[in-house]
Amino acid sequence: MAQQALGRLFDIGLGAPPAATNGVVTGKRIHLKQCGGVTVVLVGGVATGGDDLQVDLQQHTAASGGTPADLDVITKYWIKSAVALDNSETWTEYSQAAASEIAVAASETTDVEQNILVFEVEATSLSDGYEWISVNVPDLGAGDKTLTVLYFARDLAAQRAPANLPALLT
Repeated sequence: MAQQALGRLFDIGLGAPPAATNGVVTGKRIHLKQCGGVTVVLVGGVATGGDDLQVDLQQHTAASGGTPADLDVITKYWIKSAVALDNSETWTEYSQAAASEIAVAASETTDVEQNILVFEVEATSLSDGYEWISVNVPDLGAGDKTLTVLYFARDLAAQRAPANLPALLT
């Protein structure tokens, strides 16, 4: 029997559980030492207006947080949006100057639609002494948009059965 994709191609970690964005959402850290990079996926619900997607990518020197710093490497991201996502949507690609933040323009209607936002972080892009990242979401204002952040660690250094994968924080 062939090994399944989980454990061979990727592992999944939680960046932030489903939460309302009426306050800062502090992302959980993930260790990039045992993978080539992370695909960050944000899933947002519909809001009544004013809660356009925003993220802030941080790098850390320790699993407990250590010294955090902006990780200015986001140059591309992709979004799918619809009032009710049903998998008929296609990706729209966005480009920006390298930054640790994404602030999606209100004209993209990410506030009044469901969204999937994706960006990539390469492990080699972290500064010397930094091995962990986290994704934070600032207070988006009105607060009725819910948001979940998932980390897909990819290019795993050791491929294993899912039950034998190391914890993503260590």
